[in-house]
Amino acid sequence: MRRFLRHPVRLVPLVFLVAILIGTGLLMLRPMTIEYQHTPFMTALFTATSAISVTGLTVTDTPNYWSGPGLVLITVLTQLGGLGILTGAALVILTVSRRLGLHNRLLVQAETAEYGLGDVRRLLLHIAATVFACELVMALLVTARLWLAYDYPFWQALWTGSFHAVQAFNNSGFSLYSDGLLAFSRDPWVSLPLALGAIVGGLGFPALFEAVREWRQPARWAVATKLTIWGSAALIALGAVAFLAAEWANPWTVGQYNVPGKVVAAFTQIALARTGGFEVVPTDLLREESYTLLIGLMFIGGGSASTAGGIKVSTFFLLAFVIWAEVRGEPDVTVGHRRVATASQRQALTVALLSVAIVAAGTAALIAMTDKLPFYAALFEVTSAFSTTGLSVGVLSSLSDGGHLLLTVLMYVGRVGPLTFGSAIALNTRRRLYRYPEEQPVVG
Repeated sequence: MRRFLRHPVRLVPLVFLVAILIGTGLLMLRPMTIEYQHTPFMTALFTATSAISVTGLTVTDTPNYWSGPGLVLITVLTQLGGLGILTGAALVILTVSRRLGLHNRLLVQAETAEYGLGDVRRLLLHIAATVFACELVMALLVTARLWLAYDYPFWQALWTGSFHAVQAFNNSGFSLYSDGLLAFSRDPWVSLPLALGAIVGGLGFPALFEAVREWRQPARWAVATKLTIWGSAALIALGAVAFLAAEWANPWTVGQYNVPGKVVAAFTQIALARTGGFEVVPTDLLREESYTLLIGLMFIGGGSASTAGGIKVSTFFLLAFVIWAEVRGEPDVTVGHRRVATASQRQALTVALLSVAIVAAGTAALIAMTDKLPFYAALFEVTSAFSTTGLSVGVLSSLSDGGHLLLTVLMYVGRVGPLTFGSAIALNTRRRLYRYPEEQPVVG
């Protein structure tokens, strides 16, 4: 046990698993459903995992299946999953005792990708303030819009705005509407605050804090921050343009909108499709090239130590710089006049290739479990689950319990896997006192 606790990052998967099981047990209680009935174990497990992993996939019609207490529980599970179970626990400890022991500080660092020991208390307070401030702003904007423009009763507007604000910032896709945000696809006062909140939540706290602190001198940002901030901006911009090009004339998605409506719908869908999971246009009516685009964006995901999933933006663009250096014949990989360590390059390659293998194996397994499931649909659902995005092409209800269990495992692995595995690689460095003779095998 002492050896296990020596690297606290190993506790992250266990803590998330315990939280999922507790959430499953609570969701199975009768008061959690509208019809006051026990929820089947598989449905409760799938929903709890989806909430804790901030995915948003669901096998039920959320607003018509779960009661008020059930929706509140889903909101709490989503907030805990987004903040991080250990980070949330540390915040409680800090609030109650006003101090944080060394062990708890190490646990927080393991989950937030912060490795300095001195500023953990300040880091926690900054994280809490950022999360709740962003969620408050989003909730107020959406609440005001629903109350003033859509004639919602004030308390209903407040509940709807607050629920979606928590879901958006934590990059989860649960919605109080059966069709997601389709009704607000052209309303910038609803869709844009949620999209911007998802972008901020998906950047990651280390990158976000440094970008805010050094906003006047972006050249001084760390390599990880540059890759995350500029990489995310490039993915959203290029993704929105590509989405518009593919769906411009599609009458079932954005083809019937005017130009401003097309732009708003495309931007919000791409911003939310990377990790957020809200459906702004009908996903099952997209063209095939749009599926390819969304699968790629979901697989990349958001920033490290964020509420987003995927292999992470910094991993993807670091590999792009590795390829660029190799094509140019450069001896070193450089980003912004900084040389990237060989160990980081190997870690990025390992995480990316393992993720590709997991998605490929999951897709093959899902096809084998389900009759007549198109390849693109299986790949889309598996990528969405592994990247904790939450978008679906509408086949979840037709899957068997085995298919639901497979996606449940993928959501769990996607939430804790990249963080745990990446940290484990970084901590498992070895030094040898000798080196073997070098040889260059034929490549290609």
